[in-house]
Amino acid sequence: MPARAPIFLALAALSAPAFADGNSSGKLLLTGGVSQLEGAAGGGLTPWAVIGGYGTRDQIGGNAFYTRVSLGDYHLDDAGVLIGIHDRLEISIAQQRFNTEHVGALLGLGEGFTFAQDVYGVKLRVAGEAVLDSDRAMPQISIGLQYKRNNRGALLAAIGAKDDSGTDFYVSATKLFLAQGVLLNGTLRFTKANQIGILGFGGDRHNSYRPQFELSAAYLLSRKLAIGAEYRSKPDNLGIAHEDDWKDVFLAYAPTRNVSVTVAYVDLGNIVIKDHQRGVYASLQVGF
Repeated sequence: MPARAPIFLALAALSAPAFADGNSSGKLLLTGGVSQLEGAAGGGLTPWAVIGGYGTRDQIGGNAFYTRVSLGDYHLDDAGVLIGIHDRLEISIAQQRFNTEHVGALLGLGEGFTFAQDVYGVKLRVAGEAVLDSDRAMPQISIGLQYKRNNRGALLAAIGAKDDSGTDFYVSATKLFLAQGVLLNGTLRFTKANQIGILGFGGDRHNSYRPQFELSAAYLLSRKLAIGAEYRSKPDNLGIAHEDDWKDVFLAYAPTRNVSVTVAYVDLGNIVIKDHQRGVYASLQVGF
C-alpha cells in the first residue's frame, strides 16, 4: 500500500457517527446517514443527499469510519474521514482494500492478493433541507463526484479495463418523513467503474458513462435505532467478469451522539469467478 495513504492504518478502529440527537447541533439521531463504502454520508452502499457531520449551517462537523465486508470468498476493509461545512458542502476521503483470499491463488495472483483504491469525494447541497422540509413535498437534493484511483493498473489493463482511475458523478434526493420515522433516498450515478473501481474503469464491453440507479429506505424504530434496505445497480463493462447489482438490509444503532454501529446482510452477486457473494457488512463510526 502506498505511503501517501496512511488513513487505513490510522483509522482501523474508527468510523462516522450516524446523526445528532437534538442538542445545540440541531441534527437528529439517525437522520443524517452513515458513511457509505466510498466515504460519502448515506447508507452503506449508496450516498444520500444529506451532508455528513453534526454541523448546522453555522458549524463544521466531521466523521471518521472503519468498515469490514466479509463475503464467501473475499473481504473488503474500508476506512475514511469526511468534513461537513455549514451543512452545505461535504469533502471526504476513503481507502479500500479488497482481499481476494484463496481466489487470488486460483487466478495465479497469489493467496490474499489485494487491490487498493483511494476515493476522494465532494458533495454539495443545492436545494431543500431534509429535517426542516420534512412536512413539505420538497426533498433535500445534492450533487457530488467521487474520484477513484486504483493501485493495480497493469493487471487491470490485462483483464480488459480501460483505466485504473475514474470519476463518478451523481445526484441524490433524500426525503425525510419525520412524523412517520421514514427516510427515502434515490441516487442517479453516472459511472464507468467496475465493481465500484476495484476492477478498474471501462472495459471491452462498454467504455462510456452510463446511468445507474441507487435506492435506500430507512425506518426509525426509535430515536437511536433504524432498519432499512438498499439497492444499487451496476454497469457490466468487462467480458471476463460479469457484474451483478448489489443489495443489502441493515440495522443502524447510535448508543450516543458520537458513536454509531451499522451491521448489514449484503448480496453482491458475482465477483470475478465466484457467484453468490453474500455476507456481513459491519461499520463502526465516530464523529462530531
